[in-house]
Amino acid sequence: MDSRRTSGLLLPVSALPSRYGIGDLGPAAFQFADLLTRTNQRLWQVLPVGPIGPGASPYSSPSTFAGNPLLISPEPLVEDGLLTEDDLAPLTELPADHVDYARLVPRKREVLRTAFRRFRADVSTPEATRVQQFRASQSAWLDDYALYAALKDAHGGSAWTEWSSALVRRDPEALKRARDEHETAIERHVYWQYLFHRQWTALQAYCHARDIRLFGDLPIYVAPDSADVWAHQERFRLDDDGTPTSVAGVPPDYFSPEGQRWGNPLYRWDRMEEHDFAWWTERLRRAFELFDLVRLDHFRGFDEYWSIPAGHDTAIDGSWESGPGAAFFRAMEDEFGELPVVAEDLGIVTDSVGALRDTFDFPGMAVLQFAFGGGPDNNFLPHHHRRNMVAYTGTHDNNTIVGWWRDDLSDKERNFAHSYLNLPDTNPDESVHRQALRAMMASVADRVVTPLQDVIGLGSEGRINTPGTMGDNWAWRFTPDQIAEEDETRLAQLTHLYGRASGYGD
Repeated sequence: MDSRRTSGLLLPVSALPSRYGIGDLGPAAFQFADLLTRTNQRLWQVLPVGPIGPGASPYSSPSTFAGNPLLISPEPLVEDGLLTEDDLAPLTELPADHVDYARLVPRKREVLRTAFRRFRADVSTPEATRVQQFRASQSAWLDDYALYAALKDAHGGSAWTEWSSALVRRDPEALKRARDEHETAIERHVYWQYLFHRQWTALQAYCHARDIRLFGDLPIYVAPDSADVWAHQERFRLDDDGTPTSVAGVPPDYFSPEGQRWGNPLYRWDRMEEHDFAWWTERLRRAFELFDLVRLDHFRGFDEYWSIPAGHDTAIDGSWESGPGAAFFRAMEDEFGELPVVAEDLGIVTDSVGALRDTFDFPGMAVLQFAFGGGPDNNFLPHHHRRNMVAYTGTHDNNTIVGWWRDDLSDKERNFAHSYLNLPDTNPDESVHRQALRAMMASVADRVVTPLQDVIGLGSEGRINTPGTMGDNWAWRFTPDQIAEEDETRLAQLTHLYGRASGYGD
């Protein structure tokens, strides 16, 4: 893996500016890549880019392979004659500073339906040929996903476990009838995935030409109501009706007396290994197509995982079970060579988890917001960083650094952070994001990633996600006027000063 000292920004595509209700893969994405270039950044962490699940979360997606159709930019479709400005009028009525999913989703889907109807009116075009070529190249996952999505539409959005028993069991005759009956809907979902692919690969090429690497996220588990579980039931711990028998989570601790019950079905790792981890191989292959670097979420689960009986409402009565461990990563290395992954090793890291990470030389993570709770021995403090890690001021699950400073610290922690970050006694709120950024850039860590909000000094209003809550998560967007020239200049200067700029020292 590239060991140059580099830095980058964390910003989900949905948070980009646009006239159409949500950030997308249109002009603003390319403009953000230009900003990265101007400020000497070489990483853009975009988080997962799959279809969203409950609460608009990309971490509970109906597919671990598919792209999010909401991120398709309308502008190229206007240029292709598939949409008009009048078609887009309902989207322009949506807010510019956040995503109103309740209004966006039906409007964006209708716009994309319109584009599909016009595309389908002439199937003899070169574009139609490219769609079919894309479908063939991605058939390993796309056929099941498109059928699942079409059936979910036909069933009013109900979970696949509520469909007919023949469809739940994936009876071959029932699947054939469904493909015939829902042929148009299946083609529509294939087309939307093609559009995402076309626009994503254009952005990829633009970034690669500027030495910018796209950094994605891969949650260890998949959603119970997903094409992945429906199509591969034998690889998950399910009963005959498709209901999970054991689910994922984490055990109780000081902060969560009942633990966390995530509800994802657990893998049958024995079955996975019997098939040489083939499903996971294809999952990582797809991730490596989309991203140059992939963060494996909940890395601990590959070493050991908390198994909760599905009938229990809390995580209290779970138990630790062994994960696939080194055998899994050896199989992946046999397929892909050196793995461009980052281990999300936050929380309690046992000796065996650290050993698994280090055996394969995976970078770990350090988050500044977690650094001030245990005195100068806290491993997240910059003076304890290792070279082979990614250092953050905060992640998408944290408050912004300004919001953290104002709202989340005890007096003891605030006094420690005040001294460590060398904040002024007067108006420290105004400089904490700048000093935090400097501390990260000065770190020995080879890679530093900073949420855009921490570069421009936003408070809690810029928070992306609050774990364990429903509401306004994944809705924040920035507007172009929020990025001042001095913010760009400071970021570029710090990047160069601490040896993270491309070509530094040449």
